[in-house]
Amino acid sequence: MSSAISNIFSNYKHILMACLVIAVYLSPYYILGEDTHIRVHDNMDSNIVWYKLLAESGQFFSMSELPNVINGLPRSTLATPFDIMVWFYTLFEPMTAYTIGQTIMRFAGFFGMYLLLRRFISSKWIVAGVSVAFAMLPFWPSGLLSIAGLPLALYLFLSIRDRSWRAPWYHWLTLMLIPFFSNFILTFVFFLGLMGVIWLVDWIRFKHSNWALFTAVAAMTTIYLIKNYMIIYSMFINSGFTSHRDALDLGHNSLMGTIRLFFENFLTGHTHDMAIHTYIILPVIGIAFVVAIFNRLRPTLLASLLLFNAALSLWYAFWYWEGWRIVKDNVMLANTFNFSRIHFLDPMVWYICFALALWLLWKHLRFGKTIVVLLIIAQCVSVFWLNEELKYERLGMPTYEEFYSEELFESIEEYIGKDQSEYRVVSIAMHPTIAQFNGFYTLDTYNNSYPLEYKQRFREIIAPELDKNPTLESYVDTWGGRLYMYVAELGKNYIFKKNSNEVLDNLNINTDALRELGGDYVLSALPIENHEENQLAFERSFENDESIYKIYLYRVEGEPWYLR
Repeated sequence: MSSAISNIFSNYKHILMACLVIAVYLSPYYILGEDTHIRVHDNMDSNIVWYKLLAESGQFFSMSELPNVINGLPRSTLATPFDIMVWFYTLFEPMTAYTIGQTIMRFAGFFGMYLLLRRFISSKWIVAGVSVAFAMLPFWPSGLLSIAGLPLALYLFLSIRDRSWRAPWYHWLTLMLIPFFSNFILTFVFFLGLMGVIWLVDWIRFKHSNWALFTAVAAMTTIYLIKNYMIIYSMFINSGFTSHRDALDLGHNSLMGTIRLFFENFLTGHTHDMAIHTYIILPVIGIAFVVAIFNRLRPTLLASLLLFNAALSLWYAFWYWEGWRIVKDNVMLANTFNFSRIHFLDPMVWYICFALALWLLWKHLRFGKTIVVLLIIAQCVSVFWLNEELKYERLGMPTYEEFYSEELFESIEEYIGKDQSEYRVVSIAMHPTIAQFNGFYTLDTYNNSYPLEYKQRFREIIAPELDKNPTLESYVDTWGGRLYMYVAELGKNYIFKKNSNEVLDNLNINTDALRELGGDYVLSALPIENHEENQLAFERSFENDESIYKIYLYRVEGEPWYLR
């Protein structure tokens, strides 16, 4: 028995060590639970609440509206019932579901990259080291396998490309399961398009078609289309509403601004797909090319992948160039669908490049093995340092429990004393999804899509404040995904703790429009000194020792919507 364990450790110690590192990386979620610091942007301020609302509504397959948000949020704007995260949030508490998602993401990212790199590199330490660094990247949490699962998907497609119908059945099965753990619109529509291009190029080059590869691409695409049936139904069969995305007006960068955006994305990446490649990976790739030149080598694959990533950054930058407005203004799909998101393929490509560069140094540089091990350790440390708990605790951001402050909002609910479905609230100086998480029916929101007509009506409420701040006005009018109660003097700051010295003494909202839309109460994280000028009656403030907020409750004066 001990001999068998010894053999397993001897043969797979690199994998076991990598899994141990990932387990330590994940440990804050399991040890701290709701006291963990996790990302706010496009996470606690949105996706976690969307999943929770959908899970609690029970409207998985229904096309009915969710009444909790904007007097009726179209069901098609939320996750599909075939999204595995919906069921995690249905079966478990939100933080537990989040932890499960993080665990799947990290281990799938590791093993997928490991299997992929093993095709090109024989050093198990390079393969394991680069794979564990990739697995610890600060992926967008709600993406699950949308980015982290790309190496696994690529490995499976290459396996089917090489072996055709002889590829193992479990490769096919895994490939067909990935759609339930990932997002088609975010990444896989582009990834599958590239797989289709590879199939077509192979057909032209080798004069025969690989029908197994074609079937794999077609089957995976079909599963994604079935999974996203609600969006397809809404777009092409029964739209039901005109989305606010139809009025998007993004992309007015000058040529110089576009060039700067290219270099910014190529060198540092995007907030949702950061590869943390600036200070170690890029220099290593540069050194690898120098070593290749001195050794008269042709690192063709490394050069091709580097140029591919440069092309992705260039496409991303030019998508926001003012010259593209001609196309976007005349082709609805170009305006409503973000084709620049192909840059989400960046992290996978950067880490393949990193592994190839390290392999070149390993073989052709004096003391190469020692240098490579040190570089891998340095990169792993740099990404581990961005672990959510470490990063957001360091930045002074709230924990999961502090952000949602359930006990505090319970006391507000109890004070109001009515069923939450009987009144509507808006939030000032904080994210409206906090109120949504705590069961309140909100008129403000953050969603990827909602009725354009509602946006226009809500905008009337905040129009006086937008008039004071051109930046906010442009932010709302050109995009508007965040339909917040903006205050000119606060800008795009949405977290104010109870020790804040900020006071709102120049607030100017259209209270008639708020009342007409059904607003009954205003929840503010800051005191509104001129509340009477805005026809708001101060009720009382709420705070406790556990919450980071002090919430000021104001009642909208006038006859409530449900009595009119």
